[in-house]
Amino acid sequence: MWAGLVRLGWGLPSLTPTLAMTHGPLMISGFLGTLISLERVVALNGRWMFAAPAMTGLGVVVLLGGSGGPLGPALMVLGSLGQVAIFVVIVRTQFAPFTLTMALGAVAWLVGNLLWLAGLPIYRIVLWWGAFLILTIAGERLEMSRVIRVPTLGQFIFGGLLGVLLIGLVAMSLGFDPGWRVTGLAMLALAMWLLRYDIARKTARQSGLTRFIALNLLAGFVWLAASGLLLMGLGVVFAGPRYDAVLHTLFLGFVFGMIFGHAPIILPAIAGVPVMYRPVFYSHWALLHLSLVVRVAGDMAGWFALRQWGGMLNVIAILLFLFNTGRTLVGSKA
Repeated sequence: MWAGLVRLGWGLPSLTPTLAMTHGPLMISGFLGTLISLERVVALNGRWMFAAPAMTGLGVVVLLGGSGGPLGPALMVLGSLGQVAIFVVIVRTQFAPFTLTMALGAVAWLVGNLLWLAGLPIYRIVLWWGAFLILTIAGERLEMSRVIRVPTLGQFIFGGLLGVLLIGLVAMSLGFDPGWRVTGLAMLALAMWLLRYDIARKTARQSGLTRFIALNLLAGFVWLAASGLLLMGLGVVFAGPRYDAVLHTLFLGFVFGMIFGHAPIILPAIAGVPVMYRPVFYSHWALLHLSLVVRVAGDMAGWFALRQWGGMLNVIAILLFLFNTGRTLVGSKA
């Protein structure tokens, strides 16, 4: 997050010459990739599997150390390769559409890291990393949708949308400009599918933690749709405010929206202590989405100061989330 603020021009000291440029890899492969790998390892309890989050964790250390060489990307490749190996075990144990979807997400992460190691510019590969998170989340939601039994047609549509997403990503990486718009179309359609079939539509009518989780999910789906619409309208984006809008509607609005919603479920599994829901959780939820609206408005209007303040409030929202959640963990241990 510090690297992100440096990148936004807040004048904070850059601890290394490459810090601002590593903001994306640190957040996606470093933080989110390690967290997702660790979640799988804890669930499966396989000792060899700890190699995956260990490699990406080492990659974070290397990137923070300012190394601009191939070691950081190579460690991320090894970590994502370990994640693919973990999903080979998962799919062999439970062969189902949702496990296949998440396995495909792990493969997308590996492809993105391999392209990064090969020296492709970040803008050409960042949506492979995005697909890793989209497919991981979509797979988890597909698993939950078994409760409401998605009709056969809906399942076929879901599979078709995954194919469209992959076609767009491959075309984009090969330098075909329409690939960006095809990827955006797939993201928009997946968001609409989730809004139509996800169980959050029903659970949002309940109360307490169940309602809080559902509202986080629904807001995240809307941000995924927004990112897809921006890609469809803008086409190739490689730098500047509109690039910022495309990426942060996806990675902040959609992905962190999912994290805020799933944290009360995932953290107890990893930390071994319950997260007690409190209404104050709505403070970080509201601040995240309102600040992202401010940031995207600044991006699209070319208003630099508004974009900067939106980014600062994004960081504050995440810190508030960590504080609110951590306080319940400490209370639980006490």
